[in-house]
Amino acid sequence: MNQVKLEGPCKGPIELQIQAILKAPSDPNAIKVGEWLTVNKLDFFTMSGGGTLDGQGKAAWECKQSKKCTKLPNNLSFNSLTNSIIKDITTLDSKSFHVNVNQCKNLTFINFNVSAPANSPNTDGIHVARASSVNITESAFSTGDDCISIGDETEQLYITKVTCGPGHGISVGSLGGNADEKPVVGVFVKNCTFTSTDNGVRIKTWPASHPGVVSDIHFEDIIVQNVSNPIVIDQVYCPSGKCNKDLPSQVKISKVSIQNIKGTSRTQNAVTLLCSKGSPCEGVEVGDIDISYSGKEGPAKSSCENIKPNFKGKQIPAVCSAAADAPAPAAAS
Repeated sequence: MNQVKLEGPCKGPIELQIQAILKAPSDPNAIKVGEWLTVNKLDFFTMSGGGTLDGQGKAAWECKQSKKCTKLPNNLSFNSLTNSIIKDITTLDSKSFHVNVNQCKNLTFINFNVSAPANSPNTDGIHVARASSVNITESAFSTGDDCISIGDETEQLYITKVTCGPGHGISVGSLGGNADEKPVVGVFVKNCTFTSTDNGVRIKTWPASHPGVVSDIHFEDIIVQNVSNPIVIDQVYCPSGKCNKDLPSQVKISKVSIQNIKGTSRTQNAVTLLCSKGSPCEGVEVGDIDISYSGKEGPAKSSCENIKPNFKGKQIPAVCSAAADAPAPAAAS
């Protein structure tokens, strides 16, 4: 199947059933724009059927890593959908993001599966931005970038009963890279499991950034298994090393709860809370953390900057204590 766009408005509910394995062209240059299957401007839309969208991304990833490709297509793009459901669908080996969600309201993903190798570049599972009341539940993500990434102007995003791994975890951001970004308010990640991921739950903002707001974020009832950086707030996020880290992030992070997160870390850095020196984090509550590390360096550690959390329950390792001085998180984008 080559590029397809389905666009409303339409007069009534529509269900699109995909019951086959649909394959995108393997040639990275066959689709000239950044979308393969696009669905726009529909109310009461359902995609179902148990089928698979195979992006055949291997050649595109090699092309991207050699910097010979720039604009590669997402497998799925949903723009301006309302009151809609995506269920019983698999997206496989996308050339770029598996799913891009933009300007949607009341959209649910259930039994939605994402699969790509750990070394596939920029293959975020679902990227959500400028959207409200999005639910992602009972779904599995194995990919080479963030399982779920959260952009600006996202409000009331609920992520529950999701498994992630391999991948880079579930990330709010990166934020502050562009002027006039709208706030991210109301993100709830609960009852999720991370296995052998680079990160677990994460908020990331650029240093020397534009102003922004991240508020009402809740990471609760999480299991981490062999995760490199299980809990991360990183306000000096700079994967390329070309940022001015001397200038602080201007993104304000507040009202964050990190509760009941248990399991094992692949590195000593179990908890990393590096907030902005120009706009320190406020209203962060940390409760019932129990993350172990069994490497030869010693037990798990935490590191904190420009943050004074409120504590509830036990903290293993000790969080933001005088003895908790760990290095910055292991490099991961």
